[in-house]
Amino acid sequence: MELLVSMLVPLILAGTALYGMARRVDVYDALLSGAGEGLGVLLRIVPALAALLPAVYMLRASGALELASGILAPVLEAVGIPPETVGLMLVRPVSGSAALGVGAELISAYGPDSLVGRTAAVMLGSTETTFYTIAVYFGAAGIVKTRYAVPAALCADLAGFLAAAWAVRLFFSS
Repeated sequence: MELLVSMLVPLILAGTALYGMARRVDVYDALLSGAGEGLGVLLRIVPALAALLPAVYMLRASGALELASGILAPVLEAVGIPPETVGLMLVRPVSGSAALGVGAELISAYGPDSLVGRTAAVMLGSTETTFYTIAVYFGAAGIVKTRYAVPAALCADLAGFLAAAWAVRLFFSS
């Protein structure tokens, strides 16, 4: 069984190549064509990523996240979200790596079995890096005007944050 698992990817690649050859497709040319299209997509999305990532790091370094945490704490407590997670909630829609960093800091500070640690972990799994995803997919498709996509995605993130906090309280409260 272990041999089959370790050989799964090579077997899939070989099976795909054999299928293409049986259908008389130039597999190598198709591979090169796909790689070329992938590089074109990469060139379209890199400018958005180059602007997005430094903005996240500047936000964290400026102390703006701590200020927002202090302002939003009463509202978050009222809806059942631990106020310590506000940094995660503000960073998650922008950057997955920054959100993982904030989540790791929360788990280190409060412990993995604490309400804050569990809520942070579930929030990371329940939400998306909205702006990154929109930049990648809309950039790849050549869409410039996002219209209602950003507000709808941010509402979905808010619903994910609320659901994560409520689920942790439901399943882990004693």
